[in-house]
Amino acid sequence: MKISEILSTGHVVLDVEAGNKEELIKRMVNELRQDVDEALLTQIKKAVLEREEVMSTGVGKGVAIPHAKIKDLEPNFAVFARLKRPVDFGSVDDAPVSLVFLIVGGCAKSSYHIKILSKISRLMNHDNFRHQLMMADSGEEVITLFRDEEEQPA
Repeated sequence: MKISEILSTGHVVLDVEAGNKEELIKRMVNELRQDVDEALLTQIKKAVLEREEVMSTGVGKGVAIPHAKIKDLEPNFAVFARLKRPVDFGSVDDAPVSLVFLIVGGCAKSSYHIKILSKISRLMNHDNFRHQLMMADSGEEVITLFRDEEEQPA
């Protein structure tokens, strides 16, 4: 399982403007409108925002990984956003967030969902990798950066 395989250029948005995390999450979920119907889009937004109310997904170092499991959703979807200006996400280190990775997937593949979250957390822990993502010029470059980082020995 590789992040570069579940992330498509159509789901990478750069220099996003959002006033707060709720606005950002809604914007990111809307990136899935070509993949899911309106009813499912609404369900995804609700689930991600409810998950965020339970506990912030701001993991620190300017990164957030909002996520939710949706009954019968196949396949897993990922959306990556780089913000033009950081927003408060209630992160564990209180740092505002600039890099956000939204993950939504079906309940049946719970272990797969957890592996994706874990892998993103590990990758985003590398300072140089985060810096490269902040400098990327295109969705293609973002995916290439993920692919290259995933090929590095652990």
